[in-house]
Amino acid sequence: MRVFSHALHPTPRPLLLASAAAFFAAFFATRFPDVPGASVGSYASTVLIALPSLVALFAHLGPRRAALSVLAVSAFAYAIESVGVVTGFPYGAFFYDDALGPRFLGLVPYLLPVTYVPLVIGAVAAAWTPGRLAPRIVLSALLLVLIDAVLDPGATALGFWIWPEGGPYYGVPLSNFAGWLLSGAVSAALLLSVGRTRTPPPPGALDSAILALAFWTGAAVFSGLVLPALLGAVLFVLSLARRAALKTASKSQ
Repeated sequence: MRVFSHALHPTPRPLLLASAAAFFAAFFATRFPDVPGASVGSYASTVLIALPSLVALFAHLGPRRAALSVLAVSAFAYAIESVGVVTGFPYGAFFYDDALGPRFLGLVPYLLPVTYVPLVIGAVAAAWTPGRLAPRIVLSALLLVLIDAVLDPGATALGFWIWPEGGPYYGVPLSNFAGWLLSGAVSAALLLSVGRTRTPPPPGALDSAILALAFWTGAAVFSGLVLPALLGAVLFVLSLARRAALKTASKSQ
């Protein structure tokens, strides 16, 4: 309870309101996925969720280094997801449905970097410590695995992607999380090496991950996915607390 209170107190009200909106937007996404205009709303909300962390990254690193960082992680995301769809490595056999829109080379949605890169930015921000890169990379990758444990069951339930062979975790194979650990480590390493800085990231770097957690926790709740819902709630509160700590660290610089 004390952690929850500590997390909420310094959190900007607009972020809390946006998180509440994202949570309840999941109700409409899960209950009315086929209403006219649903796809347009999905694309728009995806971009809006991604913006806060991208803006924070560009303000923190400057346009050149931020753009190079985003491009590096995006290129890697396209590459490893395309390999994953074609070969099943490293996530397991899966493919994208049409719900996320047109696909690059018919394999991976063009929107992929818009959904993935802000999560990497958030995980790297949450894992920040004033020390060596290796521990931050490992912690960032572990955080991304935990985020995916909230996200993937809901996205699977919504038909964003298909696991034809299923899996023990709400239809998701365990190999998927090993794949996220690998891809998360490489993505974090790219972001940290291209955009290297000794100063702590701004608290806004976490905002897109917080909003995404609010949405996917809502999707888990409204889809009856108990473990992802509980995990999402815990990660949401811990992310707010970490955001508060980054705010304090930024002020001390």
